[in-house]
Amino acid sequence: MPEKKPAPLHKISKDCATLTLPDGRSIDLPIYEPTLGASVIDIQQLIKHGYYTYDPGFMSTASCSSDITYIDGGKGELLHRGYPIEELAEHCNFLQVAHLLIHGELPSADEEDAFTHRIRYHTMVSEKVREFMQAFDASAPSGRWRPSIMSSPTSARWIRGTTTPCA
Repeated sequence: MPEKKPAPLHKISKDCATLTLPDGRSIDLPIYEPTLGASVIDIQQLIKHGYYTYDPGFMSTASCSSDITYIDGGKGELLHRGYPIEELAEHCNFLQVAHLLIHGELPSADEEDAFTHRIRYHTMVSEKVREFMQAFDASAPSGRWRPSIMSSPTSARWIRGTTTPCA
């Protein structure tokens, strides 16, 4: 199994950065301390003072805080819940990674069985839908039958007399 790194959660530091504007006003900007990576200065207050930041290429800008994903483009590092993506791809299947992203941990054998059962149960296609899909000629170019398939559920609602889109 892949080796987990510490989760990249952000915690507010007791420190703050002070920015002095050209007119002499000072702004205290909070600093966030992540588990991984460089500290982050929260600059959201700048707009209240009539300023934006300029960071071509977003080389030193974090666009969001995430408990799920950590990205360091400069190092070519991508972690999901603390696990390197390369190790997840090599050692885990799709549903194990889905469980990790949803629940925060890789599943035990029992958790994996239960999760797989739930997913399979909720993705089953009814016999009526299967029969409907078989009515389309699989050898025909998809451009001909795809629009029919996409519009058919809407048509079925009109045939039943239900015209609301969510019924």
